[in-house]
Amino acid sequence: MAVAVPSFDPPGTVQTGLTARYLGSMSKQPRWTQTWLGGVRSAGVDLGYPGERLGFPEEGKGAVAGFGRRLAALLIDWMICTWAIAQGIFRVSTYDAAWVGLLIFAVENLLLVGTIGMTFGMRLMNIRVAALDGGGPRLVPVIVRTILLCLALPALLLDRDRRGLHDRVSNTVVLRA
Repeated sequence: MAVAVPSFDPPGTVQTGLTARYLGSMSKQPRWTQTWLGGVRSAGVDLGYPGERLGFPEEGKGAVAGFGRRLAALLIDWMICTWAIAQGIFRVSTYDAAWVGLLIFAVENLLLVGTIGMTFGMRLMNIRVAALDGGGPRLVPVIVRTILLCLALPALLLDRDRRGLHDRVSNTVVLRA
């Protein structure tokens, strides 16, 4: 039984037959790691911009906040809660500051996000929490969101609209203010 071996044409010549089909299909296909590491967007799938499915603008005020702003706001809030309040005001030991800081962080989120829609860090980073209709978040969703945010992992699992699991469960979204 004879096996056909593709012959590669010299550079500058027109590719014909099996060689053209083989090389043509390889050049159109992304490497398997491109879709795995870069997501479906790297494979050429157009998913639109983050927040498009939810009806939010692509840029400017009211657009879905990026991961960098959200992370910076979280770090600012965490430093305020653990260093300034827990250790500075309440004089909690360094060992206990993490747990006390987490409790203060939860209270800060409940009070500030529940009333004005943003924490201190969010205000500095010019972002806010909103309900999916664009208005302020309701009390029960804020409670659910805060509990899940304190668990940390749900906040790291983002969807294509940059909403963490805690945002999806509570029907909220973080927008640029």
